Amino acid sequence: MDLDPNTDLSFTRTLPIAPALVWDCWTTPAHIKHFFVPKPHSIKSCDIDLRVGGRFNTVMVVNGQEMPNSGVYLEVIPGQRLVFTDAYTEGWKPAPDPFMTAILDLKPDGKGGTIYTATARHRSTETREAHENMGFYDGWGTVVDQLVDYARTL
Repeated sequence: MDLDPNTDLSFTRTLPIAPALVWDCWTTPAHIKHFFVPKPHSIKSCDIDLRVGGRFNTVMVVNGQEMPNSGVYLEVIPGQRLVFTDAYTEGWKPAPDPFMTAILDLKPDGKGGTIYTATARHRSTETREAHENMGFYDGWGTVVDQLVDYARTL
């Protein structure tokens, strides 16, 4: 995948948990609630229909405010790749103000862990800059740390 530095943010980390477990965490609503947003923020609800065009809806609670986020899956390759966006809602209805498309790539590291790449693609340089200024690297990095901590309890 060619990244555009004007519109894309991405990072790769090696996680000490197997790709199948990372996949399960990212595709199971009960698991999402444990890691999807940096603490002390939380997920109030998560609704997943894991198929291309299926919903990926969450309600985040940030500083006491509920923030609904509706989206769909664009690509689902079990255990390997998950692509979702808020540019559409279920039924391919265009969203009025989309923010990004997320791409998660999972590859075995050959030692039982996962090479985890998270990419956020944006419509414009301004949106990418806003996301970076919001703390993309720290926030998404924290989410990965929380995912690892949670997955180790499973």
